[in-house]
Amino acid sequence: MTDLADLASRVAQACRVLGRLELTHAALGHVSARIPGQNKLLIRARGDAEAGVRYSSDDQVIETDFDGKLTKQAAPGLSVPQEIFIHTEIYKARPDVYSVIHIHPPTPMMFTICHKPILPLYGAFDPSSVRFCFEGIPTYERSILINTPARGAELVKVMDNKKVCLMRGHGITTAAASVEQAALYAIHLNHLAEINYKARLIGEPQPISQEDQDEVRGYGARLDSTPKNGERPTGGDATNWRYYCALTGA
Repeated sequence: MTDLADLASRVAQACRVLGRLELTHAALGHVSARIPGQNKLLIRARGDAEAGVRYSSDDQVIETDFDGKLTKQAAPGLSVPQEIFIHTEIYKARPDVYSVIHIHPPTPMMFTICHKPILPLYGAFDPSSVRFCFEGIPTYERSILINTPARGAELVKVMDNKKVCLMRGHGITTAAASVEQAALYAIHLNHLAEINYKARLIGEPQPISQEDQDEVRGYGARLDSTPKNGERPTGGDATNWRYYCALTGA
């Protein structure tokens, strides 16, 4: 049986890590986790009683169904996020996904508004982030709130089976097999965008060779764990997550 208190704690911790890394600001963004074996999820709440992403606490995580309706009474001042349909529609379409994150990191967002591609500029420097280039980074081109099931379905169609998706003039969405992994995807994508941005300040960055891309493609995959039923990651992902938790004091 799923320990919902522990799962809520992991959702809140991921919010704090991402907020303290400045990957989103104020109250903008939400982390969710599928409740295994049920058409329900836990998600960071919005409302007058919330404290913002970086100050998320366990009691600010609420339970809803896949229609975005509360299945347990929320504390006064807490409500379902408008964009819960990012989460619900991904869970409906992708049974392998156990966590969805939507946040507003500025650097990846700038690439969407300038129509500049994020390029594979490095290899062994950070295989976990550059592999997104090899897999393809889709962009949802509308700069609107995903506040209806239909808009959520549009995003799902664009994102397809990818781990990450850019959202023009808005933010990013990640989908993974665990809360920690989804948060790491957001961190890695931001790192990739930051390097691309800084390289463009110096000159005209060029992707690494196709030969090197082919070799490095496998490095990141070997670092991934494959959590089951949303369990905590192991291996390289677990190590990276411990580091970011310690770094941020989350």
